[in-house]
Order: sequence, then C-alpha cells, then structure tokens
Amino acid sequence: MKRNQSGFTLIEIAIVLVIIGLLLGGVLKGQELINSAKVKNLASDFTNVPLYINVYQDKFKALPGDDVAAATHLLAIAGAGNGNGTIDGLWKPALVTDDSALFWQHIRLANIAPGSTVVAVGTNNTFLPQNTLGGSIGISSLANSPISGLRGTYVICSDAIPGKLALQLDIAIDDGVPNTGVLQLIAAGSVALAGTATTPTILAANSEANYLACMSN
Repeated sequence: MKRNQSGFTLIEIAIVLVIIGLLLGGVLKGQELINSAKVKNLASDFTNVPLYINVYQDKFKALPGDDVAAATHLLAIAGAGNGNGTIDGLWKPALVTDDSALFWQHIRLANIAPGSTVVAVGTNNTFLPQNTLGGSIGISSLANSPISGLRGTYVICSDAIPGKLALQLDIAIDDGVPNTGVLQLIAAGSVALAGTATTPTILAANSEANYLACMSN
C-alpha cells in the first residue's frame, strides 16, 4: 500500500525563513528608530537649557535661579537667588533655596518652560524635569560639577541613561568620546558632591549600565 507522505517542501521552508527574516529585520529597525528618537529627545533636554537661560536673561537681565529680584520679576512666590552670578547648589539640589532648584521655578514662572513652580528637593519627587527615560535633569555651576575635566560656566546633567544610548548622545552633541569634550559621562552611582568630582568614564559600545551625562556651557 502506498502511503501519502506529508511535510514541507524546500520552497515552503525557504518562504518561511524569508518571512522570519523580514519580521526580525522589521523589529530591529523599529528598535533602532525608537532608540534614535530617545537620543534626539535626550539631546534636546541638554540643548534647551541654554536657550532657557538666554530668554530669561533677555527678559530680566538676571540669571535664572540666581535672580535676587525674582519675586519682583515674577510672582511673590518666587524664591530669591543670591545674585552672585553663578548657579549654586548641586545639579540634584539638596535645599529648596539652592540656585539649582530655584532655576526651574524661575523659568517656569516666566513661562519659558513647563512644570511645577512649587520647589521641592529629594530623591523621590518630580520637581526636577525628567528625561525620556525617567531620569532627572538638572543644572549647577561648574564648581559643583560631578564630572572633572569639564570647562565652562555651568553644567547640565541628566542620569539613568543606558551606555549604548549615552554613546549615541555623545555623538549627537559632541565628539563621540565619553571622556573628552563638552559632554562627558560617569557611571551611575558615582559620588556627585561638590569637591568630589569623578573622572569621566570610557564605556563599552553596547553597555546596558546606566550613566550620568553632563554637558558644560
């Protein structure tokens, strides 16, 4: 008796493999586009801050956060800076009176940037703006930079950035080398106190570990 044999032909198998390849290619391309969008948003976080400063200075002839007459320029709830020409305090402020905390209140009260105008500090609040990955964004004077070797007047910092995206960010903003130029990186968890700046890090291209990125200006 002749038996009917069932199974896939070589052509059918080839078609299935082609379809699987196309699906995998689409997934990888989609992830690449998502990562590119995240890097673009991260870059905007850094490049927008100098614009905020310029607009505020044009309007009030003072540095946001440092503005000693903020209550006059804005609303009575605005905290006054010390007027010394720098943004004092850590990039993640320790006190609600730090210039680095008042900076965000001032530019928000001036309708330059969105967000809460009620100053708060600490690790579990959302007063500081958040990057596209859920990390914090902050600013401080160069003297309080958590990364050594940067040059300029102040630094803009953002954390919780995976290494592979941090490298793409460095390419988008700077020279693509994480321990040179205007944007540099250190591993998350590095000490970020005044006077204890950490040497910037060289990292692997596909690192999944989180990093802190700071850009000087």
